[in-house]
Amino acid sequence: MSFKIYTKTGDAGETSLIGGVRVLKSHLRIESYGTVDELNSYLGLIKDSIQISHAKEIIYEIQDRLFTIGAVLASDPEKSKMKVPDLHESDLVLLEKEMDVMDAQLPSLKNFVLPGGNVTASHCHVARCICRRAERIVVHLSLDSEVPDIIIRYLNRLSDYLFMLSRYIVQQANAEEILWRPRA
Repeated sequence: MSFKIYTKTGDAGETSLIGGVRVLKSHLRIESYGTVDELNSYLGLIKDSIQISHAKEIIYEIQDRLFTIGAVLASDPEKSKMKVPDLHESDLVLLEKEMDVMDAQLPSLKNFVLPGGNVTASHCHVARCICRRAERIVVHLSLDSEVPDIIIRYLNRLSDYLFMLSRYIVQQANAEEILWRPRA
């Protein structure tokens, strides 16, 4: 059985949340899960270009968690009766453990790092920025609507992970980190 990808129900600028509530496509809830989807797509690009097999596996796990986050954000918290997957503290712990492993292998940071040094590492920096934007939008959404705080914490931790991953990729490629040296 197949279905058509186009429904024409969004032609007037509205879409449905899980639970059936129709909202404008400019609604903050749509912006939040749309930005998480953008991040997830960008992580697919990183996963396809990274040469470190363990990192590919972790990125796959992260992409799965981002789909979970998207499902939660796409649900109307007051109306949806549908059971959506949820995040667990272990999801944050995984990111923290991965960062600790990478950090133990990297030189200590004494300067800010400019994005660059390797194409895949640069993609990690772009993903980090998208992640930070997603976090800001979700925080804004949480001021007016119910958002599980673990989502905000996960996005915060994920942006840190992406920074660490960019540094690790540069090191593994025997490339040079570009340190910010402010003018005197």
